[in-house]
Amino acid sequence: MGVMMPESQQVQNAMQPLLEIMQRLRDPVAGCPWDLAQNWRTILPHTLEEVYEVADAVDRNDAAALCDELGDLLLQVVFMAQIASDQGLFDFNDVAQGIADKMIRRHPHVFADTVYSDIKAQKQDWEVIKQQERREKAETGFFAGIPAAMPALQRSQKVQKRAAQAGFDWDDWRPVIPKIVEELVEVTEAVENGEPFARIEEEVGDVLMGAANLARQLNVNAENALRLANAKFARRFERMAVWLSHQGLSLEAASLEQMEAAWQAVKQQEHSPQAHP
Repeated sequence: MGVMMPESQQVQNAMQPLLEIMQRLRDPVAGCPWDLAQNWRTILPHTLEEVYEVADAVDRNDAAALCDELGDLLLQVVFMAQIASDQGLFDFNDVAQGIADKMIRRHPHVFADTVYSDIKAQKQDWEVIKQQERREKAETGFFAGIPAAMPALQRSQKVQKRAAQAGFDWDDWRPVIPKIVEELVEVTEAVENGEPFARIEEEVGDVLMGAANLARQLNVNAENALRLANAKFARRFERMAVWLSHQGLSLEAASLEQMEAAWQAVKQQEHSPQAHP
C-alpha cells in the first residue's frame, strides 16, 4: 500500500505534467504547428466556449461532464500563460501566485485578525479592497474594472451594482416594476409612431436593462436566469414537437393554435409528470 501524499502535493504532481505538455506543444522546434500559431486573441473564442460548456455541465448537474469541462478550461489558462511565458511577460506560476495573493488580501477575516460584525460589513470591506486594487492598477472612471466585452446582461447588473454603491438605487425591487412597464409603453409608442430603428432599439434596451435591474434587486443573476430560460424554452419546444407527432401533426403542418395547445399540454405535463401524451 502506497504512502498517501498531502493533497497540495498531489495537485502539484498533477499540474506539472500539464505544464510540461503545453511547453512541449509550444516548443519552436518540435512543437505542434497549430499550437505555435496561436496567440491570446485566437485562443479567446475557445476559452469562452469552454466557459459555456462548464455552465452547461452545471445546469445538467453532471459531475463527470463538469470534471471534464473544468479540465478543458484549465488547459485554456495554461495555454494563455504559456503564450505569455514565451514572450517573457509572465508564466503560470505568476497567475497562480497572483490569485492566491488576491484571495488572502480579500479575506482578512480568514487570513488576518479582522473581525466583521456581519456579512454586510464583510461585503462592504470587500468592495473597499477591490477599489484599492483598481487604484493600484491605475484604472480610472467610476465603472473601471467592468469589462466592456462582458455579456451585456451581466455587465448591466455589474454597472447598476456599482452605481448602487454610490447610493443611486431603489430601496427594494417594487419600484422597478412600474419602471419596466413605463419602458414597455415607450417601446410601443416608438413602434406605433414609426420612429427610426435606432430609437426602437434604444427603448428595447431600456426594457432589458430594467429587467436586469429587477433581477439584481431580487439577488438573481440575470445572465444565468436567461440561460436557464433559454434551456427551458428549447426543452419545451422539442417536447411540443413530440406531442404534435403523437397527434399525427408535424411542426410544418400544425397551425399556431395547435402548437399553442400542444405547448400548454407540455407545460401541464411538466407540472404533472404522471401525465402522458
